[in-house]
Amino acid sequence: MCGVCFHEHWGVWGVSAGAKMLNVEGRFVYAAEHDQLRDTARRFLEREIAPNYDRWERQGVVDRSYWKASGAAGLLCPTVPEAYGGLGLDFRCNAVLNEESGYAGVMLPSMIQSDISVSYLERYASEEQKQHYLPKMVSGDVVVAIAMTEPGAGSDLQGIRTSARRDGGDFIVNGSKTFISNGQTADLVIVVAKTNPDAGAKGISLVLVEADRAGFKRGRNLDKIGLHSADTSELFFEDVRVPASNLLGAEGAGFSCLMNQLAQERLSIAIFAQGAAQRAFDEAVNYTKDRRAFGKAIFEFQHPRFSLADMKAKLQVGWAHADWALDRHIKGKLTAAEASAAKYWHTETQWEITDAALQLHGGAGYMNEVLIARMWRDARVQRIYGGTSEIMREVVSRSI
Repeated sequence: MCGVCFHEHWGVWGVSAGAKMLNVEGRFVYAAEHDQLRDTARRFLEREIAPNYDRWERQGVVDRSYWKASGAAGLLCPTVPEAYGGLGLDFRCNAVLNEESGYAGVMLPSMIQSDISVSYLERYASEEQKQHYLPKMVSGDVVVAIAMTEPGAGSDLQGIRTSARRDGGDFIVNGSKTFISNGQTADLVIVVAKTNPDAGAKGISLVLVEADRAGFKRGRNLDKIGLHSADTSELFFEDVRVPASNLLGAEGAGFSCLMNQLAQERLSIAIFAQGAAQRAFDEAVNYTKDRRAFGKAIFEFQHPRFSLADMKAKLQVGWAHADWALDRHIKGKLTAAEASAAKYWHTETQWEITDAALQLHGGAGYMNEVLIARMWRDARVQRIYGGTSEIMREVVSRSI
């Protein structure tokens, strides 16, 4: 994986010859089967992602074949029970994939499917819905997006205006969503909508909307600062009629469902951030030891060494905390405040380390063909989606 380069010296995928794989020695939270999965993930990244990632970044979306390849490799939705075509594993498998993709410097769109969307169907779907959708999500035949954010409602989900009105045995969905990950490619959208506008949070429900329904329209693929290969869309619903059986979970329970699933989403972001921060640090170490100025390696100057020492200390703390939080989640003990604290700390640390690593690259770090430049751009949104750092502090403060 790490030896792949698209350019003669500095590649957007690879790095200099000193690059290393993610070091997992001494980690207490994983077992032997997770090492095997990690090897599979690394081979998949090298075989399927490395040759295509530049092109995906330019075209603004991954190829549809990516989803099928991910499914064939057993890397989609590993927590889905075997009865529905999955592996029936726990979230540690998702964490392995998050760490490896973070370290590779790529945000895989399948993380949305495997870490977020599928958990809603696993936990709240009817048996008929599970049998219909889960095997297809595992195989990559169905891509699922979850549509929460609206032009006028972000972190405050109670402020959404999208409605799902009862009409006999159907719901009629109207409204718009924005910043929806996988919006351009989704076959199925979990829509957060108000089924009772007068009931506040208790009037919010989750409704499944298939992309081929009349009245469903995709807007433009939004032009972002980073994460260019991860399609992000506007979605529009104009009198979209779906059967009442498309309700996901109980009517009026949507807000509760969302709150229950946020801890895993935020932990997922935190773990990815830790892997990406480690890669940014390793890139800076390699560059400062290779690059010479005033007759010696940049690393030999005190300021670069001390900057790297600061990063290494924070990474040491970060890995211990990530394993602690993951272990808590597997045991069903991770609280909303703990997950929010993890998301806050790890994404802020990712940004701090990535920015410092870019600085140590000097002018080379500002070149788009250098990996650290893309990692810096991609890191910025980590402090926004899944709940902004400001919201995370608010959640944590309420637990004090």
